[in-house]
Amino acid sequence: MQLNLEHPDQAFYLRAADGVSARVNERQLDASFILSPDTLVESWPVRDVKAMTPQDVDAILALKPEVILLGSGATQAFPPAAVLAHCLRSGVGLETMTNAAAARTFNVLAGEGRRVVAAFVLAG
Repeated sequence: MQLNLEHPDQAFYLRAADGVSARVNERQLDASFILSPDTLVESWPVRDVKAMTPQDVDAILALKPEVILLGSGATQAFPPAAVLAHCLRSGVGLETMTNAAAARTFNVLAGEGRRVVAAFVLAG
C-alpha cells in the first residue's frame, strides 16, 4: 500500500494544542491566539475564559466566521452569558471545548471549507 503525505489546503492548521501551548503549522505558540484557515492573530489578550467580555469577541467576529470554536484551556470552562449573547446577536454560534478538542474540530471544519474561527486561551 502506498501512503501519501497530504497538506491541508488552508494556510494555517493546528498540529497540537493543550492548556499551555499550541503548534500552528510548524510554529510553537505560548500565548492566547485566534486562528482561521487563512489568518493567525497572535497575542490575543484573553487569559481566562470566565473573565471574558463581549469586546474580547470582536477580534474573532472581525474574521466573519459562521461558527466560533472557543478553546478554554486544558479543561472546559464557559464564558459569561454576555459573551454568548454578543455572539448570538451577531448571528454566530459559539462552541466551547478544551483546546485539544477545539484543535481537532477546527481542522475538520476547515478541511470541509467551513468559515470557522477558533480562539485558544493559553495559560503559558
